[in-house]
Amino acid sequence: MTSNIVSFALGDRQVEVMVRPMTTLQIALREHLGQTGTKDGCRQGGCGSCTVLLDGEPVLSCLLPIEEVAGRRVDVVETITPPQGLHPLQQAFLDQFATQCGYCTPGMIMLGVGLLAHNPHPSRDEVVEALGGNLCRCTGYEPIVRVLEAAGAAEGIAVGATQPVGEEAAR
Repeated sequence: MTSNIVSFALGDRQVEVMVRPMTTLQIALREHLGQTGTKDGCRQGGCGSCTVLLDGEPVLSCLLPIEEVAGRRVDVVETITPPQGLHPLQQAFLDQFATQCGYCTPGMIMLGVGLLAHNPHPSRDEVVEALGGNLCRCTGYEPIVRVLEAAGAAEGIAVGATQPVGEEAAR
């Protein structure tokens, strides 16, 4: 079986990976690019722990053949995390105790970043609907829903940005 070279943007940097045909984005991220924040859960698209952003849209990386991302932009939890701290949504998850074991957290954060980038002020029902494909066995979802509602309502949080804005940037 021949290997393919696939080029795409991983956050702000261009990467190339040599993989076998039909390798999933999840496998390429974890095994070839060291991006282990993208979790390896069910490998069937049922848990959401592998959620990443593809051109700003949440996708399940365990179902996506790597060939589909050629020439596109992929964001993972590592690429949204600024070197000097946490992304505002990561900080909100931490501050509001929206994690327990943490396994689902990267997928939940990436889903939240995608949701809030397209709908900066989602209703509770919209948040709950967006979370429908991401499983969490620990928190009971309520803290996660509250964080996404609060992040959408907060003034001065650029959820889609990798740099804090407003008062956070002045610190």
